[in-house]
Amino acid sequence: MKSIAALQDLVTPWSDGLEPSDAELDAIEVEMPLILADVDLLDAEIAVLDRTPSDLDAQRIRRARRRMLAARRNLINRSIAAVSLSGGAA
Repeated sequence: MKSIAALQDLVTPWSDGLEPSDAELDAIEVEMPLILADVDLLDAEIAVLDRTPSDLDAQRIRRARRRMLAARRNLINRSIAAVSLSGGAA
């Protein structure tokens, strides 16, 4: 009887390239404020899934949405500035 575990390497071979590159880590670091703002918004929305949002809940959701939009705006402005500084065509 053959063991399936012996064939596991053939199904999902281990790759040395599984670690993120430095460029990918830098991109994640640049996007981290937006990622954290998205998580805050999701937390606020998840908190009210099973109940009617109170005024405090609605305020928390609005505040989280504003932070997420501001983080997204800052990220877009930063990428536009990087393109214009690098001589990208308009």
